[in-house]
Amino acid sequence: MAMQQPPQQSGRPEVPHGNAVNSRFSGLEVVNGMKHLTELTLVPKNSPPAVQLHEDATTRSVVVNHRLMAFWHTMIGKKVVMAITGVVLVGFVIAHMLGNLKIFAGPDEINAYSRFLREVGWPELGHGQLLWLVRIVLLVCVTLHITAAVQLTRMNRAARPIGYAAKRDIETTWAARTMRWGGALLVAFVVFHLLHLTGGVVGFGEGQFQPLAVYQNVVAAFAVSPVALFYVVAMGALCLHLDHGIWSMLQTLGWSTARNEATLKLLSRVIAIVVFLGFTSVPVAVMTGWLR
Repeated sequence: MAMQQPPQQSGRPEVPHGNAVNSRFSGLEVVNGMKHLTELTLVPKNSPPAVQLHEDATTRSVVVNHRLMAFWHTMIGKKVVMAITGVVLVGFVIAHMLGNLKIFAGPDEINAYSRFLREVGWPELGHGQLLWLVRIVLLVCVTLHITAAVQLTRMNRAARPIGYAAKRDIETTWAARTMRWGGALLVAFVVFHLLHLTGGVVGFGEGQFQPLAVYQNVVAAFAVSPVALFYVVAMGALCLHLDHGIWSMLQTLGWSTARNEATLKLLSRVIAIVVFLGFTSVPVAVMTGWLR
């Protein structure tokens, strides 16, 4: 009888086909997934259902936080944070401007508006609590906005450690080129504004600042010409910042297309100019004697 020869090996490992491959990889995925989930949750096998539900919720929270932090560390993540906080800050700027224009209605109107801001939400909220809540939200938004802007600048510089031999600003605007320096000026202005017209710590003589007497405080503050001029210059920086910032914000959020790009740029410029005129009208009115 002829003896059967064992099959010769070709030198390559035998590759399973069909369902064998699917079942093998499915098994590995299940094992690895269960192992990873167990390492995250550390739930004992015999834990009560309530404990398991709590640990599952904790696991989901850890995963979500991890994803948010990973997104934050990307360039697009920082741009999205700047866009979202920009929406909040632009909304506040417009509302603040409209409130300031009440000064042209006289002392009673603007002073009553100041009291309303501190009494809104009563009796569910105490005096001024909602106003402080808004201030905290604005502070968080400003902090995130500045942090993202600074880190984006560093990431852009790190991406090109060697500068251009000849740098030309092509298809850009002066507003876009002055975003960083204008932003720094606005930060300095906000600090001064809070110490000046909000707190009355600087810019007023002894006993000159009167709490909740907005009309009298504004007229006394802008009667000092250097202070009034500083406000006008700062509002110019704000106008340039909004001109480019609003359009960039809309672009980041995906609202800008090839068809509406020109319209959105025009809208951004109109909003910036209106805000500039609205804010600067108050110090100009004081300097010209319209408000006194």
